[in-house]
Amino acid sequence: MKQALSPFRLIGSLGGMYSRELGIDTARGDSGGIFRWLLACKLMGARISTRSALRTYKEFEGRGVVTPGRIRETGWDGLVEILDAGGYTRYDFSTATKLLAITDDLLRRYRDDLNVLHEEATGPQDLEDRIKGLGKGIGDVTANIFLRELRGVWTKAKPALSPLVLLSAGHLGLLVPGQDPMLSLARFWRRRKTPGCDFRDFEAALLRLGKDFCKASRCGTCPFHDPCGIDVISVGRIPTIFHIR
Repeated sequence: MKQALSPFRLIGSLGGMYSRELGIDTARGDSGGIFRWLLACKLMGARISTRSALRTYKEFEGRGVVTPGRIRETGWDGLVEILDAGGYTRYDFSTATKLLAITDDLLRRYRDDLNVLHEEATGPQDLEDRIKGLGKGIGDVTANIFLRELRGVWTKAKPALSPLVLLSAGHLGLLVPGQDPMLSLARFWRRRKTPGCDFRDFEAALLRLGKDFCKASRCGTCPFHDPCGIDVISVGRIPTIFHIR
């Protein structure tokens, strides 16, 4: 007999928001926290392990290089040194260049404040386009990671659900046929929400499940094998652009 899914167990077993894991408070919506989250997302958006990306963010944080101004003051050589210290050697040169371009653009166009960018956006798609247009360009992966954990914080942050979330939610039977997937998940969360967490934690936990188990076909070791309906759902047709998140 299949067990009913508990969001408390899902978040507790797999983890919730990455920003929470890093100690970044995005819920208040202050400019400093939101920029720190963008920095972390830029690191996580490359084809590098999550562990290396998070470790590299902590290297930036430990040196106090977590504001646009400090990034510009540190300069290209200093940024490369921080990236290398965090184990980000494969993309150190290009990432240092992109970070400087992003902060220069943020200063020139939005007074060094991502909240200004949000205020000037005309809607969800324009917001996403403005984020992706910073510097030499921010990719789809980075933009989705960033906006996903600002859902409900920025009123215009309404990114599409990651294919990995759709994959795991489908396996767990959380998606109602013919219903918008976001609506299905929002209704499920309202019925079984976990104290101390919010929908963003639930969404992040589903993404972790999709990435670490469903996409990798690690059904035998999945902690949610019992409530899973994988035996009746076809898998393997997931876009690969969300290679990390």
